Parts: sequence; C-alpha cells; structure tokens
Amino acid sequence: MDLLSQLSAPVGIQHYLFLSAILFAIGVMGVLLRRNFIIIFMSIELMLNAVNILLAAFAHFNNNLNGQVFVFFIMVVAAAEVAVGLGILVMIYRNIRSVDINALKNLKW
Repeated sequence: MDLLSQLSAPVGIQHYLFLSAILFAIGVMGVLLRRNFIIIFMSIELMLNAVNILLAAFAHFNNNLNGQVFVFFIMVVAAAEVAVGLGILVMIYRNIRSVDINALKNLKW
C-alpha cells in the first residue's frame, strides 16, 4: 500500500474518538496542574471542544442532526462562560494584582 492510498483512506469514528480523548486529556491536565486563571479557562474550553468534536462526529455517522444542534448550544454556553469568567478575572486582578489561584486565599469575605 503506497502513501497516497493511505492518505485517502476514509476517516472512521475511531479517529474522532482518539482525537477527542487526547484533547480532553490535555484539558484535564491543564486544569489539574496549572494555577493560572487564564490557563484554566483555556483548558475548560479545550475540554468542551473535545466533547463538541465527539458529538458532531456521532451525529455525522448516525445521520442525525440532534448532536450538531447540541454542539451549537454548548458553544453558546461556553461563550457565556468565558464572558462571565473574564469579568470575574478582571475584578480579581484589579484587587490583588495577580491571576494566580493561590493568591485567592488572601481574599476575605
């Protein structure tokens, strides 16, 4: 089998599963290992996009649009989450001049 025929091979659901699992794992590692708000927000968005890829792939392979509609709603919620999260981040940075999560321990209620 030559290289050209390998490149034109059809992409199956297992490829989407593998890509989605890798992206989700990278997102989880970013949330667990980092202490920076911006990195954590990006990691959460990466996990949401991994789920979106999987939902769109399942919808495509099952010839059903429900998964793609659900992806649209997840993207809307993710955009709202980013807007609210960045607003909170700006207010925290104005108060303590840091985006490190460990610095939040000094805040008093």
